[in-house]
Amino acid sequence: MARRRPDPPRVPAERVCARCGRPFAWRKKWARVWDRVKYCSERCRRERSGPDDVRIEACVARRLDACKGSLCPSQVGRELWPDEWRARMERVRSVGRRLEAQERIIWTQGGRRVEPATARGPVRFARGEGFGRWPIGEGR
Repeated sequence: MARRRPDPPRVPAERVCARCGRPFAWRKKWARVWDRVKYCSERCRRERSGPDDVRIEACVARRLDACKGSLCPSQVGRELWPDEWRARMERVRSVGRRLEAQERIIWTQGGRRVEPATARGPVRFARGEGFGRWPIGEGR
């Protein structure tokens, strides 16, 4: 009688980084602490979410609440940092990735929904399923 091979170990599902909003996969070095892993990298762990992230979230919520359609992430950057908005765009996009993972907003490109982790070029933010449960002016 043939021996049955043992089942391969189950790899936990992907997670979304609490700082940048990008998905990341399980790594063997995290096997013992996977329940406590929140960040995809050492850089994200060091930088964490801060007061700028709360300001960005509030600005996105306020602007989406005021408009009927969608908004360009650069509008948020220009409102918060008029002189240095280009340098802050990655931060705005990372907050947008996190909000998309929470289903508060969706990312669109050319009128179609896109995946934030793979989107390249100009994108827009639109209301997501969880937008109505989002208190205006609050962070997470």
